[in-house]
Order: sequence, then structure tokens, then C-alpha cells
Amino acid sequence: MSNPINIFWFRRDLRLDDNIGFFKALKSEHPVIPIFIFDTEILDKLPKDDARVTFIHETLQNMRQTLQETYNSSLAIYQGKPIEIYKQLIQSYDVNTVYTNRDYEPYATERDKEIQKFLSSNSIAFKTYKDQVIFEKDEVVKKDGKPYVVYTPYSRIWKEKFKAADFKIYNTEEHFTNLTQDSRLPNLSLSDIGFERSEQKIVDYEVSPTVIKEYEETRNFPAKDSTSRLGPHLRFGTVSVRKMMQKAMAEENETFMKELIWREFFMQILWHFPHTKDQSFKSKYDRIEWRNNEDDFEKWCQGKTGYPLVDAGMRQLNRTGFMHNRVRMLVGSFLCKHLLIDWRWGEAYFAEKLHDYEMASNIGNWQWVAGSGVDAAPYFRIFNPTSQIQKFDKQLEYIKKWVPDYQELTYPQPMVEHKLARERCLDTYKSALN
Repeated sequence: MSNPINIFWFRRDLRLDDNIGFFKALKSEHPVIPIFIFDTEILDKLPKDDARVTFIHETLQNMRQTLQETYNSSLAIYQGKPIEIYKQLIQSYDVNTVYTNRDYEPYATERDKEIQKFLSSNSIAFKTYKDQVIFEKDEVVKKDGKPYVVYTPYSRIWKEKFKAADFKIYNTEEHFTNLTQDSRLPNLSLSDIGFERSEQKIVDYEVSPTVIKEYEETRNFPAKDSTSRLGPHLRFGTVSVRKMMQKAMAEENETFMKELIWREFFMQILWHFPHTKDQSFKSKYDRIEWRNNEDDFEKWCQGKTGYPLVDAGMRQLNRTGFMHNRVRMLVGSFLCKHLLIDWRWGEAYFAEKLHDYEMASNIGNWQWVAGSGVDAAPYFRIFNPTSQIQKFDKQLEYIKKWVPDYQELTYPQPMVEHKLARERCLDTYKSALN
């Protein structure tokens, strides 16, 4: 067998710079083969023109090209179940250690346990690192070691720890000389993995000083579209969370920083309470007798509820894979409270459509609007989809863009009257919770 090598396994960290696990692998004593696995357990559930798969594939090709042209190396790309790929890899190489960055979602943690067990049985080390968050798991907890289930105290302790932390950027490229010298590592096209190029594009993020400075003033108005679009890039790790936090600090923008902390708050909730992926955090909310009318759900999905701001959000989502955060709260509340449809239906639809879908944040926010999660809105908080227009789209700019037919005779009548829906919701929730 050939000389020993180490493997670095890219997952939710698709960048060559400031990548902790990659940095640690490159500093090890053996040459490093970088790999990525298109996991069929995940791919098989996705539409064939999924924009996120296109984005991942394009990102990987750019990384391959950089490594080939500059460092006479490459990135090996595989498809299949990770355990099967590793069985093949240890047949082909004398693998000493597999390095990777930690992923905290329930499926990922189970997958990694299986991989670790298999590698260990073959005397191969499996080393994992914290990279996609500033703080993880048990790093921000109460004095008794229990997790915070309310954002405000979590945020306070998070900030205290952050001030005291040794905060550094990892210059990965300094150690690229330890990459394996092989520019012809396996590659796969989109069609090889059974996908086609999506017409939707994941847009570049925007974190200029101006965007960050104006974030507080503009973030609630969907027509301005002044959000950073960081979501997908944090999700897939095409940007370093440490560098983003650095920018937030440089601009002294509390609101922008708060959004990054919320992300970690929800991630630690899912880590400590993995049942919340499909069960309510507050279990009594699973007693609610949802109407779950499929025709109503279809109208909501298509943006044909007769409420222009709700419809604008859903049509934006369907067309672009993005929805403004303020509008997400409204469409979520409308589904759960006005239509009495289970939050899990909405969560699954967002999982399919959103470019920035991240399980922890998506579940956390859906349970927030349903009233069933940690730090949730009280169940009697029911957004009025008409008065929300006055607050956030007074000039109807957002509505005119996405629902140009809102004043036409063909535009549907409201599928349920607000006052009636509100009373029905309160009665349903009360009977379940009391």
C-alpha cells in the first residue's frame, strides 16, 4: 500500500480560507486529500433542479480549480452513502486520520457516530472541530449546566464569553504545501449525480459597512430588500462566521450581531432537544387539533390566499427561493393561526424551497409563530395580515412587485375573514392547552 495520507472531509464549510478543520488537517504530518460526498440520503429527497445542489456543485468546482491551478492538487468528489464511500477510500488509501468540522443536526450526528465507529474499527482516527459557530453545544449554558431556553439570558452570556474568548482567524492557505500532489482526483458533473442546473440562483452576500450600519433601520421593510443574504452562505460555509462577526463588531452593529447569536441559540436548542425536529418543544401544543385542510394549504403554497402581503411572500419564495424575514413571520402565523394548519407542514415546505434553509433556525422560527417552541410568541398573538401592510409596506411596493394582480377581478377573495379566523384559533388553542 502507498504512504499514509490524511483526509479532510468538507461538509458545511465550503471554503478554502479560515477553515479550522482543514487548517488542522494541513498542519498534520501526512499529505491531505480533500473530499466532498454528495450524500444520497439527503439528495434523494430533493427536486432535481434544486438551487442549493447547483450552488454546492459550482462552489466545489471553483475550489477544485483553485487547488489545481495554484497548488497542483484538487478536491475529490463522490456520491453515495458516506459509510460506503469510506469503505472504498480505506481500500484505495492508507488512511491515518479523517479530519472534519462538526455538524450538529440530528441526521449528521448519527451519521458521524457511524463513521467514527467504522474508522475506529480500522484503527483510523476521526477528528472533528468547531467551525460553523462561535459557541457550540455546552459552551453557553446556565451555571447548573442546563441549556438556556430563553434568548435574552443566552445572548447576555454569549456576549460575555465572546469578549473573553481568544478570537482568531485561521490562515489555511499558508499550509497548502501539505496537500496531496494529485490534480486528477475524482470529479462528478451535476448530471452524474442525477441533477440539472437550477434556474434559480443563490445570490452573493452583501455585508458592506453601509448594509451593516443601516441594518436596524431597513431590515423590517421587504420592499427595500436590504438584508445581507448571508443565510445560504452561513448554511454551506462559503463564508466564515468568525469573519462575519468581526465585521459586525467593526461596525458596532448590535442588531446584526444579534441575528448571528439567534442562529446559534436555535442550533444549541436543536442539539439539546433533538426531538424538536418534529415535535413541539412545549409538548402540550401537540394536543392542538389542526384543521390541516389540504386545499387551504395548496392556496397558501401558491400565494393565493387573498391577502396580498401573505401572497407576495409566498410568490417571492416560489420564484426566487428567498423570502424577506419579516414576511416569513406573517406567512407562518397565517398558516398556523388563520388556517389552523400544523407548523410542520409549513416547515417542510420551507425546507424544500428556501435557499437558506437551516433546520435549527427554521424549526425554531416555525415553533415561535405557532407558540409551541422556546421563547415563543404567545398563542394569542395573531398577526393581522392587512394591518401589517400599513406597518411594513405602506406604499405597496413589495406587493406590487410580487402580486401585480392584487387589484384585478381575478385576484382571489380572502380565503378566511380575519376576525373569524382569530376567534377560531383562540378557541382551538384554548381547548387544547387548558
